[in-house]
Amino acid sequence: MDKFIINGGNSLNGTIEIGGAKNAVLPLMAAALLANGKSTLSHVPDLSDTRTMIRLLNIIGAETDFHEELLTIDASKINSFEAPYDLVKTMRASFYVMGPLLARFGEARVSLPGGCAWGPRPVDYHLKGFEKLGAEIILEEGYIIARAKKLIGAKIHFEIPSVGATGNIVMAAVLASGITQITNAAQEPHIVQLCNVLNKMGADIEGVGTHELTIHGVDSLLPVEIKIIPDMIEAGTFLMAGATLGRITLTNVFPDHLSIVLQKLEQAGCTIHSGDETISIEKTDRLKAVDMMTDVHPGFPTDLQAQWIALMSTAT
Repeated sequence: MDKFIINGGNSLNGTIEIGGAKNAVLPLMAAALLANGKSTLSHVPDLSDTRTMIRLLNIIGAETDFHEELLTIDASKINSFEAPYDLVKTMRASFYVMGPLLARFGEARVSLPGGCAWGPRPVDYHLKGFEKLGAEIILEEGYIIARAKKLIGAKIHFEIPSVGATGNIVMAAVLASGITQITNAAQEPHIVQLCNVLNKMGADIEGVGTHELTIHGVDSLLPVEIKIIPDMIEAGTFLMAGATLGRITLTNVFPDHLSIVLQKLEQAGCTIHSGDETISIEKTDRLKAVDMMTDVHPGFPTDLQAQWIALMSTAT
């Protein structure tokens, strides 16, 4: 059985460079399918999910090269529109390819993330959005088949600000005819980057960073060069480690992505200094207990809840 052996008792000190955000790179890899050419992504984290998405892109005909955090994706020779179950079951983010494939080629066949199951599905918001855009959705032997000769702009409202559905519907709508309006859209930093990158590729998206997006469809998009934003969950994790009687400086980090986390750490008694892309944290005595409630961005991230609970176990 694998295990970690941690010999504690020492304060944590030093400087750490934060890696690229997994939650940002996966939808951006899918977005590269919208362009007939080669896109380049830098600061790409070398994770199992990244490798899985690369395998999926290769299966549908994209040519890729990944070396030292630099990933190129050539989507000029796509020859398949199917994302198989063996890949989708290991990584739900594989479903991001449905929007780009449907928008560019008029067809996508993607396995349900949980296989052929009855009841509510984790991608229902995606499917309802595609249907609003004019796609025909068929469920067949555990696969979702989406078809549309041409997507048409529509008004789409999410009951909750779904991150995955927002990204997928935006990627489909950028090549739709007419105007698409999305209300109660997710505001997470990686959704903001996705929209900004799509605009750089030639899309016309208004309201980026708000709950209301207006998308004017265009005929085609161009390849792009992208630097993946820093991983706010990785950064938050190291900040909380530094709050245990340590002194840590983070580089390649966006403080505005962590505003609520920094606020809570300061309330707990930490000294924090933020620069343009740096954060320093210092704590030399016991923490104060601080209440926290998770929420969608810009609220406290759910993915940092466990770390916060562990940190508060050391507080007075």
